[in-house]
Amino acid sequence: MRTSGTFEVEEFTPAEVRLPEPVVGTAVPVGVATMRKRYEGEVAGVSQTLFTAAYDQSSGTGTYVAMESFEGRIGGLSGSFNFAHSATTLGEGREAEFFVIVPGSGTGALAGIRGAGGLRIDADGTHRVWFEYEVGE
Repeated sequence: MRTSGTFEVEEFTPAEVRLPEPVVGTAVPVGVATMRKRYEGEVAGVSQTLFTAAYDQSSGTGTYVAMESFEGRIGGLSGSFNFAHSATTLGEGREAEFFVIVPGSGTGALAGIRGAGGLRIDADGTHRVWFEYEVGE
């Protein structure tokens, strides 16, 4: 099945990470944050995200890796599950995208969910998500 929705980031909180000394210096800083998102549409609910990125704000170049825990409704089925995603940006657009539902993470009517999906940000700033998935043991 395929289902889609929109989402808004309600909270983005940078987190302090203590790295062992000596710290490795790179040309692009690495950061960690937590996020809270709200989804609407065929995908409706909330998520908590652990977000890691190496990103240069001035050029819009970098890569992120995120692990989300979603709770809500997907295509009429209610429950929760985890999904992971990452992408690279080179100023505009996205490449090297990865998006997967974590096997075995589903609960409720979403127990046994598996599949993939994707994210897109429209020119007007609308954030979109879609899932291509199956549910069952």
